[in-house]
Formats: sequence, C-alpha cells, structure tokens
Amino acid sequence: MKLAILGTRGIPANYGGFETFAEELATRLAARGHDVTVYGRSNNVRHSQRIYKGVKLTILPTIGTKYLDTVTHTFLSVFHAFPQWFDCILMCNAANAIFALVPRLSSTPVALNVDGIERLRRKWGPAGRAYYRISEYLATKIPNAIVTDAAVIREYYLKAYGKSSTLIAYGASCERTETTIVLDQLGVRPRDYFLYVSRLEPENNAHIVIQAYEKVMTEKSLLIVGDAPYAQTYIRQLKATRDPRIRFTGAIYGLGYRELQSHAYAYIQATEVGGTHPALIEAMGAGNCVLAKDTPENREVVGDCGLFFESADSLSSQLQATLRDGAMVERLRAKAQARAKEHYSWDAVTDAYEKL
Repeated sequence: MKLAILGTRGIPANYGGFETFAEELATRLAARGHDVTVYGRSNNVRHSQRIYKGVKLTILPTIGTKYLDTVTHTFLSVFHAFPQWFDCILMCNAANAIFALVPRLSSTPVALNVDGIERLRRKWGPAGRAYYRISEYLATKIPNAIVTDAAVIREYYLKAYGKSSTLIAYGASCERTETTIVLDQLGVRPRDYFLYVSRLEPENNAHIVIQAYEKVMTEKSLLIVGDAPYAQTYIRQLKATRDPRIRFTGAIYGLGYRELQSHAYAYIQATEVGGTHPALIEAMGAGNCVLAKDTPENREVVGDCGLFFESADSLSSQLQATLRDGAMVERLRAKAQARAKEHYSWDAVTDAYEKL
C-alpha cells in the first residue's frame, strides 16, 4: 500500500513522542513492503537525504511559532499529498482534524491519532484551548477512523462526543543498551543518577521534580533531559536551582537517549496531561524503576510495576524509599520491563495499524 504520515515534525525523530512514533511505525511498515512517505518540517528535519530506512521524506516549510507551526505545515502537507493518490493517510494530533477534509475530497481514507487532551495544557491561552476543543469535535466527524493510545482518552471521546475509537498503544524498545558513550561525556556513572525526560513545559512539572530532589539525601545526580522552543522563561526559572546535583543536558536523542534510559537508577515521570507518555514506556522497556505522577493515564501504563506520587513532598519520600531499598528497585525494574514487553511492542503496534 502507498501510505503517508502527516502532522509530525518529521523523521529521524529529534523532538518528541509523535516523531518517535512516526519513525518506529513508518520504518516497520516500509520493511513490510509498503510505500511509506513521512511529511516533515523544514525547521526540524536535519537528514540530508530524502530516503530514511526505506521511508520517503517530504520536507515542507512552516511558520515556526507556537500557534502556527503545526497547522501551517499540515495545511501544506495535505495539499501536497492530494495529487499523490495515497491509499491511506495517517494524521497525528487532534489539532489537524480540520485538514482531513482535503484527502477525504479525493476519497482517500484518513485515520487520525488524537494524542491526549491537548487543550488542558497550560501553555495554551483561551484561543488555543478553544481551537483544540473544536478540533476534538471535528476529529469525531471528519476522519474515517480515530485512534487513541490510552483507555482513558478512548473513554473521554466516548463520553464527551459519543464516538468510539480504535485503541492502539504507544510502543517501546524493550532492550537495554550496554554502551555508555553519553554517560562518559556527561561525567556520570551507571546507576548513579535519576532521570527525568520531557519537554520542559509547566504541565510536565519539572519544577516539582526539582523541588522534590532538593530535599533528597543522596550524592546521585538528577539529569533533566529535554528542551522546549516556546518555554524559555520557564526553563530559566528551572535552571535557577542552586543544587549542584541537578543537571540540565538539553535534548538527547537516539543512542545517547537509550543509554541514559538503560543506566539510570530510576526514572521520574511527572507529566499530568496527555495520553500515553512515550518516555515512560521507553523507561519501562529499558528496565527502569519508574516513579510516576499519580494520574489515570500513568496508572494505566505502569500498573503495579512502579511507584506513584502526588506532590513534591510525596516524590521526595518515594525517591528516598528507592535509595533505602535497592532490592525493591530491582524487583520493580524487572516487573516494568516485563510489562512493557507484554503490552507495548512496536511490532504489535505496527500490526494494529496495518489492520485499521
């Protein structure tokens, strides 16, 4: 089949969850014999070739601002895709629901992965939240099918809009990486650091993680991995911490990211908005002990294979508990990896999308 994936920043992944999803899915579909194109943004894709692991790359311009980046690029993408006669198009992000009208005009089937409830993110003002509310509704009307990656999000669309969706989880690699190249560059040793990975935006609660860690009695480092192009004021506030154990690495992808996940003492997931959080599943797949903010989405993913917290104080207590009880940490590592292997295989994810 001739397939296209639209609505992400493009591949190779160097930004976030949708980009990793697009890369993992597209490359597997291509390996299975499908003709796959992934649309990417000129301000993000750095790959010099127009073929990546058997996937065709179409790079188009965008307006690189918080409010226009996604919609302008997807607008251009659907009109570029219109005469290509794709057999099916997969769009990512509920914000792009309106643009599914264009391929539908040519009778091209469209599936839309809506992600989480984006309008709840604190970075959006009234106009942004209103746009996402309208987009949620359109997501239930325009595409041929909608995909949710968490039961909580599936239930939300069912209750709010009376629309059923196909539940397909996010995936994860379930193998540890033994190399330590990026650890050596950062000057940290295996199992001698806690890891937090996220876009550094307020609803992802890096500030709570920092507040909690400042109270923890340990010589281990806290590595904060990530960035955010439109949250520089918030990031400056985070970096104002005076705790020398807390280190900001910026965004790290590929092998370096997998190394950090594989060798952490424990992984902290503090996000409160969204569906399935990719870094959480990846941490479990790498055999991490995970500490997650107590939300329905995180409990759905982690089950009984990790620890939960509700506030900075409770996170401090849980971090201290992991330091006191190494045997518990080892048990949770094994349970988390087993759960990831059972529920979050990329090959199983690819199977599910092929059946859509």
